Amino acid sequence: MASNCNKSFANSYLLLMPEEASLLDLVRILFSKNIGHRKCLESHSGEKTVERSFKRRFLIVASILLQKLLMAVSKPLAFLGSFIEMFINTLNLNGGLFSTLLHLLTGKLVVPDRKSSKFLSFIGNLDYRMRLGTMKREDCRYYVYLAMMASKASYENEAFLEDIVTNKWEMEYVGFYNCWNDYQGKSTTQVLIFLEKHEDGDTYVVSFRGTEPFDADAWSTDVDLSWYGIPGVGKMHAGFMKALGLQKNVGWPKEIGDEEESVDDHPPFAYYLIRDILRKVLSENEKTKYIVTGHSLGGALAILFPTILFMHDEKLLIERLEGIYTFGQPRVGDEAYANYMKAKFKENSIRYCRFVYCNDIVPRLPWDDNNLMFFKHFGVCLYFNRAYELQIVEEEPNKNYFSPWYIIPMIFNAILEIIRSFTIAYKHGPRYREGWLCFFFRLIGILIPGVPAHCPQDYINSTLLGSIEKHFKAD
Repeated sequence: MASNCNKSFANSYLLLMPEEASLLDLVRILFSKNIGHRKCLESHSGEKTVERSFKRRFLIVASILLQKLLMAVSKPLAFLGSFIEMFINTLNLNGGLFSTLLHLLTGKLVVPDRKSSKFLSFIGNLDYRMRLGTMKREDCRYYVYLAMMASKASYENEAFLEDIVTNKWEMEYVGFYNCWNDYQGKSTTQVLIFLEKHEDGDTYVVSFRGTEPFDADAWSTDVDLSWYGIPGVGKMHAGFMKALGLQKNVGWPKEIGDEEESVDDHPPFAYYLIRDILRKVLSENEKTKYIVTGHSLGGALAILFPTILFMHDEKLLIERLEGIYTFGQPRVGDEAYANYMKAKFKENSIRYCRFVYCNDIVPRLPWDDNNLMFFKHFGVCLYFNRAYELQIVEEEPNKNYFSPWYIIPMIFNAILEIIRSFTIAYKHGPRYREGWLCFFFRLIGILIPGVPAHCPQDYINSTLLGSIEKHFKAD
């Protein structure tokens, strides 16, 4: 529980605890301006917490309810996801539906092994593309495409990743790591690290895994409105900080052993693990650099990672950070945080590009409204419409998603995306062909526009078809 933790590392905070929320608590929050002293909500203002805006109180209640719902369906949702993945992989290994039935009847059924390099996640089965193709480092799109493919690959298991990095991409596999979340008491964060060698200088790629479709814990993090205010930096999303390696009671100590509370027998924290690996390899070669990337939740962690580097004044790692590329990234902090990061990126000449495809719901979360919630995007936004046409914008259209004016256009767009599933291969070639699983998943877009648009296949298409070279050549 958050109330059991020392929060002196933050100068302000608002923490939602849905597991403690009763119906009476939610009614009181909704209809009482004094929202302090509730079991499901904790603020630095304590019992004096006053929230006059009904809309803001409504969003807090909605966030708690969504998290409670996700907690309730967590196990059945995980079971459903596991079943779907096993079913699809069984079909793939046995040559299709009829062949699978025949193998089952004859006792020759091949059963998938989740730890095998042949096993694909749900995300991987939506889009089988894993090869980098013929694109070379000299192409200005190269690192964007490599970052997107790394972001997509990070959803797979360790055996698959080692095989794809080593044998298909012909790069050096460093590792795939499951990292600890001190607040959830389990490993919730995964990160892939590999090395691209080149005579002009090597580049490490750090890729955070994003929100998996059937992972209720990750979706709960996305819809959580909790935040911590860090002195001199700004307010940052509490769930994302916890996933990256925020520690109970001590926050972000520069060295993991500086506080005795931070020492425990569990897997490593993501931030400290990655930082220590990079410290070692970058110190061994002055030409070596690295990029950080991630899709969805992974994008939020990718932008938070350099934030903590700045806080700790990690000069070597800041100096060698070549770029940050995020895809479908949710909002991470407030305007003060945005200004802090923009100033640091400008000061250190670090490229940060945030890719958004069409009606993707996740970049519109959490809510951004000066009168309601303070979460803000910042940096260059590369926005792609349904035709993968690029626009450079400060903020994607319909920035908060839940607008009645956009409902009909979004549903119409989802229908056109379904039609495009049948035509895209004829227009752009077999590399862009979409399978039956992708087609059926796009049908969800008619009911909830923006959910299928969040999946990696449209981001891969955007990097290949979106004329992004115009932006990067301009740089």
